Amino acid sequence: MSIHVVGHSNPDTDSVASAIAYANYLKATGTDAVACMQISADKLNPESKVVLEKFGLTAPAELTDAAGKDVALVDFSDLAQGPANLGSANVVGIVDHHKIGDVTTNGPIFFYAKPVGCTCTVLMEMYQNSKVDLPKNIAGAMLCAILSDTVNFKSPTCTNADKVAVAALLPLAGVTDQDALFMEMLKAKSSIAGVPIKDLLFRDYKDFDMNGKKVGIGQIELATLDQVASIRDDLYKAVQDQKADGRHSVLFMLTDVVKEGTDLLVASDDNALIEKAFGAKISGSSMWVEGMMSRKKQTVPPLQKAFGC
Repeated sequence: MSIHVVGHSNPDTDSVASAIAYANYLKATGTDAVACMQISADKLNPESKVVLEKFGLTAPAELTDAAGKDVALVDFSDLAQGPANLGSANVVGIVDHHKIGDVTTNGPIFFYAKPVGCTCTVLMEMYQNSKVDLPKNIAGAMLCAILSDTVNFKSPTCTNADKVAVAALLPLAGVTDQDALFMEMLKAKSSIAGVPIKDLLFRDYKDFDMNGKKVGIGQIELATLDQVASIRDDLYKAVQDQKADGRHSVLFMLTDVVKEGTDLLVASDDNALIEKAFGAKISGSSMWVEGMMSRKKQTVPPLQKAFGC
C-alpha cells in the first residue's frame, strides 16, 4: 500500500513542495509513496501554481479523506488541519517545523521536526544525511518554499539552517538570482485582481484551538497595502462572516513585505484581549503591528499566551 504524503489544509508552497519532496525521498529509499494535497489542482494558490509551472512539476493528487490509508504528514501535525478521518488513518511519519500538534499514533513512527523556517529545510537535511539524489525540479520547488516561508530571509522564523539550505539548493535548481526568483513569487502571491474575496480570505488560513476557543488566522503578503485599499471593507465583512460561524475571533493579516509589518484586521468577542496580546490598539476594524511578518512566530504565540493556553 502506498504512503499518502499530505500537507495541511489550504496548502501553501511549503506544504505542496514538502509533499512532493518527501514522497520522492520515500520512493528513493525504497517505500512506495504518492504526493497529495487536500484540494484539487485548480484550487492551488497563485504562488504555488507559478512554482510548479516554473519547475515543470505536476500538482500533488487530491486527498480529502484519509480513512484506512497509510499517511505521512508534512508541514503540520494537528488533526484540525488534516483531511477528513485523519484520526482513523494509519499515520506512519511526520516531517514538520511547527509545534507538535494533537495527532496521536498506535505505535512508533518516523518523526523529524526542527525549529526552522520551513519544512523543506528539514527535508533538505534528510536528503543530505541519507545521501539521496535530489532532482533539479524538486530542488527548485524546495528552494521556492524556503524563500516563501522565510519571506526571502526577512521573517523572524528564518534561521541559519534555512540560509544554508538555500545556498545548497540554488545551484541544484539552476537558479542564479535568488532575489529575482522571490520577487517573481511575491508578484504571484500578492496578486488579487479578480480573485473572489472568500478565496483571498482562505488563501492562507488556519483555525486554532485557543484554550477551548476557536480562533481563525489568515494572511496575505503584499508588496504594498494599497493593493487591497479598494476591497478592504469587503475583506473585513468576510472576516466577520467567518467569525460568526462559531469562532471567538478571526484575525486577517495584511502583511506589507516592504514595510515589514502587518495591518491586522480583527473580529473578536474580546477586542481588549487581542489588544493586550499585541500591545496595540484597534482603530476601527484593525491595528498596525510593526515588524509582524510571521503567523507562526509573531501572531499565534502572543494569542496563546493571552488566551491562557
